[in-house]
Amino acid sequence: MARKDPMTFVNEELEILKKKGLYQKLPILEGEQQSRAIINGKRVINLSSNNYLGFNTHPKLKEAAHRGIDDYGVGAGAAREIVGTMDVHIELEHKIADFKHTEAALVFPTGCDANMGVIGTILSEKDVVISEELNHASIIDGIRLTRADHEICPHLDMDALREILERAESGGYRNILIVSDGVFSMDGEIAPFDKIADLGKEYGAIVMVDEAHAIGVLGGHGRGIASHFGIEGRLDVQMGTLSKAIGAMGGYIACSQEFKELMERRARPFLFSTSPPPSVMATCIAAIDLLASDEGAELIGKLWENTDFFKKRLEGLGFDTGNSETPITPVVVGLGDLAMKFSTRLFEEGVFAMGIAYPTVSQGKARLRTIVTAQHTREELETALEIFERVGKELRII
Repeated sequence: MARKDPMTFVNEELEILKKKGLYQKLPILEGEQQSRAIINGKRVINLSSNNYLGFNTHPKLKEAAHRGIDDYGVGAGAAREIVGTMDVHIELEHKIADFKHTEAALVFPTGCDANMGVIGTILSEKDVVISEELNHASIIDGIRLTRADHEICPHLDMDALREILERAESGGYRNILIVSDGVFSMDGEIAPFDKIADLGKEYGAIVMVDEAHAIGVLGGHGRGIASHFGIEGRLDVQMGTLSKAIGAMGGYIACSQEFKELMERRARPFLFSTSPPPSVMATCIAAIDLLASDEGAELIGKLWENTDFFKKRLEGLGFDTGNSETPITPVVVGLGDLAMKFSTRLFEEGVFAMGIAYPTVSQGKARLRTIVTAQHTREELETALEIFERVGKELRII
C-alpha cells in the first residue's frame, strides 16, 4: 500500500488561502524604494514602504556604504564573539547610545533577532512577562521560546495592566517584565509609555519598549518613545530597528552597560549569527548623524506634514483610519477578501497599498496599511487620494 505524500498539506493550505481570497504573490520591486516605484513591472505611487525619511537612497548614506566596502570588504566573516566584531560595530553602538541617551547599545543582525535576544536574556522559568495584546510577532515568538509565565494585557488598558502587576507582584517571581510596542505596526497607535513607566517603577518591573516604528519618527530628532514622552532614563530596555526610518538593516538594544555585557554572553541570536556587514554599520552611523542634523529635523517635519494631510483627507472621504496617531495609517474595510480586492484595484489604477488580513490582524479587521513618507510630493498624495476615492466608491467602501 502506497504511503500518503507527507507534504500533501502544503497544497491543501494554499487552496484554503486562495478560496478565502488571501493568497498573494510577493510583490517585486525593481530599482530604488522611492515614493514612486516600479513594482511588478508597473510604475505606481508607493504607500507601503517603511522608508519613512527616504534614507535608504540618501546620497550621504550611499557614500558611507561604499566607504564601508572599500575599508572592510563585503562581510564580517564571523559571529560577533569570534572575530566578527569590527571597530565599525563598536562605533555604531557608541553612536546609538549617545543618540538615545543611554549608557550602552548592542547591535543585532535584525530587529527580530534583537527582540528574541533580549527577551531570552531576561526571562527564565523564575520570571513572568506581561505582553501587550497587539505586540509584534517577534516579541510573541521571543516569549514562546522562554519558560517564563506570561500574561497578555488588553490593548492600551492601564487599569488591566495594574491588576496584572498586582497578581505578578504576589507571585514570587524573580523578574516581572512589561513589554510593548511603542508604535503599533498595524494600527499606528502610540503606547502610553509615560504611564507604563510609572507602573513599572511602582511594582518593580523591568520596562521594555519595541520602538521599531518610533525611532526616526517620534521625539526630538526622531530619538523615539522616551524622548516623545519626556521619560529618558526611565525605560530599562529600548529595542529599535535600523531598517525602517534609519534606512538600512539591523536591530539594536539601548540599555545599561551591565545589561549589554550580559546580552553579549547570553543572547543567542547575537552569539550564533554572523555579524552584520560592515558597510551596513557604516551606513547606519551616517544615518544617525543625519537624524541629529538640521536636515534630519526638516525631513521629520516633512514626514509629519505629509502624514497630517493624507490622514485628514482620507477621513474626510469617509474612510475608517482607526485611531492612528502616526504615519502608519490603516484603511479598515473589515473582510479579508474585500481588502485584497481593494488593494488589487488600487494597484491597477496606480497606487500600491498592501492588503492585510487575518492572522496578521484580527478577523473582521482587514485593512490596507498605508504609510506616507517624507519623499512623497503633494501632487503624488493628491493623485493617490483621487484614486482611493474612485476605487472606494466603486467597491462601496465609502
